[in-house]
Amino acid sequence: MSADDPTQEVSSLVAAGIERIAGSATSEEVRAIHAELLGKRSRLAELKAGMRDMDPQDRKDLGAELNRTRIELERAVDARIAELASEERRVLLAAERLDLTEFQGHVDPGHVHLVTQTWERLEDVFVGMGFTVATGPEVETDWFNFEALNLPPSHPARSLWDTLYLDTSDLPGVGDQQLLLRTHTSPVQVRTMLRSVREGDGPPIYVVCPGRTYRQDTADATHLPVFHQIEMLVVDRGITMGDLAGTIETFTKAYFGAELTSRLRPSYFPFTEPSAEVDISQPDGSWLEVGGCGMVHPNVLAACGLDPEEWSGFAFGFGIERLAKIRHGLGDIRDLITNDMRFLEQF
Repeated sequence: MSADDPTQEVSSLVAAGIERIAGSATSEEVRAIHAELLGKRSRLAELKAGMRDMDPQDRKDLGAELNRTRIELERAVDARIAELASEERRVLLAAERLDLTEFQGHVDPGHVHLVTQTWERLEDVFVGMGFTVATGPEVETDWFNFEALNLPPSHPARSLWDTLYLDTSDLPGVGDQQLLLRTHTSPVQVRTMLRSVREGDGPPIYVVCPGRTYRQDTADATHLPVFHQIEMLVVDRGITMGDLAGTIETFTKAYFGAELTSRLRPSYFPFTEPSAEVDISQPDGSWLEVGGCGMVHPNVLAACGLDPEEWSGFAFGFGIERLAKIRHGLGDIRDLITNDMRFLEQF
């Protein structure tokens, strides 16, 4: 090639162009430089058009140089546009930023809900009494929620539970199982007994089972359609009704204080025999029912693989919202779900 080597000119043009691109202030300026260097009327376009008059080797060398430099220019353009776009975004965000440094008020970080506080306190009390905590699914089968608890499909006591059944017709793998939202946390007791038999360690069992439950109840001062329970299950040799009454009274004193007490009233539950309602005294002298209790029915023990001739036990279930009502002197448990911050911030 001659001294006027077009490949050298291409390299010089591209080097100058890249320098201009790096110093450009806006994306529009970068695009203008790109069009100037690579457009149809650019010097590089003229050099490319003149390749037809070159000998084959020079044409090959210049073509390779033009392709290389075009790629180099386009990469420089893309990189600078991305860099400018990032800078422009940073400037925009800085301009839209809200300055809150002048706010001198108190920022309340919040706290856990009263129901959660009560749940955690109850667990602490029962763990302190030597119990462990067990949990289970909120969507249950009919067998765990009813049949294992001595409530077969024909049992009239099923009407005592306003159950929310689930439509499982389109769910694969469910088969003939009827699914429902559990109406109590008693299925966790069933699962605990079955697990103890399956794993081979068996009773004694001393557990509490807290959790959320569901019924088609109308909300009022003492009822909610979605509420929380904590149940206790004890299975051991030689357990009596006296153990049950003593445990409930010990819990009452530990949770509410020595000035409150508990009482049992005869009642009926399919899964316990004998059964009782549990009332706890209130500071005003009245009594509030907080749940049911009783000796675990032999049919329930047998359904869970335990010999009722060898093992006996008791169970009870308390409504967590009702316990919060007593402890904090609430007039209406619906206040717990209305999300009125003026109420919730008191606890």
